[in-house]
Amino acid sequence: MRPIERAASREQLRERNMDERGTEEKLVGIIGLGIMGGAISTNLVQRGWSVIGYDIDEARRHEAAEAGVTVVESASQVAAHSRTIMTSLPTPAAAQIVAQTIAHGSSPHTVVELSTFALDDKLAFKSILDASNHVALDCPLSGTGAQAKMRDLVVYASGDSTAIKRCELLFADFAKQSVDLGAYGNGSRMKFVANLLVAIHNVAAAEAMMVAESAGLDLRQVIECVGAGAGGSRMFQMRAPMMAKGTYAPATMRVATWKKDMAIIDRFVNELGCAVPLFAATVPFYEKALAMGFADQDTASVFEVFKSPSSTGVRP
Repeated sequence: MRPIERAASREQLRERNMDERGTEEKLVGIIGLGIMGGAISTNLVQRGWSVIGYDIDEARRHEAAEAGVTVVESASQVAAHSRTIMTSLPTPAAAQIVAQTIAHGSSPHTVVELSTFALDDKLAFKSILDASNHVALDCPLSGTGAQAKMRDLVVYASGDSTAIKRCELLFADFAKQSVDLGAYGNGSRMKFVANLLVAIHNVAAAEAMMVAESAGLDLRQVIECVGAGAGGSRMFQMRAPMMAKGTYAPATMRVATWKKDMAIIDRFVNELGCAVPLFAATVPFYEKALAMGFADQDTASVFEVFKSPSSTGVRP
C-alpha cells in the first residue's frame, strides 16, 4: 500500500485538475443513478460540476434530471461526452456490459468503479477496459445512501496513482475523504473489511436496543446516551433511531442488497482462510429479516428479528 499523503488543500486540488487552458475541468459522467449514484450526482451538481448521467430506470433518470443532471439515452452517450466516468451499478453483469460499451469508444477514459463486487468481477471489469487503453480504478465507497446525501462517504481508491490524483477534486466534492490504497483491488479489500464491521455493528445495535426496550428505558434517551459514549458506533448512531421508530423506509441499505454484499465478504474471508465467528453469527439475523418480508427495507429491520417471538431460533 502506498503511504497516505497529507490531505491537499482544495486550492492544490484545483490546480491539479486544471486543463491545458488553465480552466478548472468539472465535467464527469455517471452511469447508474440509483441510491448512491443519484446522491453523488446531486452533490456534484450543487458544487458546480456538469454531470452527464444515465440509468436504465426511467424514474431514476427523471429524478436525476430534476436535480440538474444532463440525462442522456445510453451509456455510450455518457462516454461520448466525458473523459472521466463513474459507475455505480447493481450487478457484475451490468458492470461488464458498461465496460464493454465504454471500451468500444475511441478516446481513452478514466473509469471509476464505485460498486461493491467480488474481486474477480472487479478484475474482469479492468481487463475489458485495459484492452482498449482505458484506465479503470477500483473505488468502492464506505457509507450508506443517507451518508451519500450528506457527503459523508469515504472513497477507497485503488489503481493507477496518477489517475487517482486527477480525481481528488472530484472525490472531495461528494465525499469527506479519499485514500489511495495502492494496487487495483485494494479498494475492494478495504471495503470488505469495513462491511464486515458494519454487519456486526448493525446487529449489535439491534441487540442493545432490544435489551434497552425490555428494560423499560426511553429509547430516545438510549440513543442520546449510548451513541455519545464508549458503547456507540456509527451504525448505532444511524440505525438506532430507525429501530426506535420501527420505520425502515426509505432504506439506506436494503436487506436484499446487503445479502449480496455479505456473500461477497463470506467468499473473501473463506479464500483467506480467516475465522470470522462474529460475522458468521450475524448471518442468521439478516436471513430471518428477509424471511419476515423486509427485503426492501433498511437493514435496521434486524431489530424486528430480535422482537419476534421466534428470535431465539436464529441465535447461534
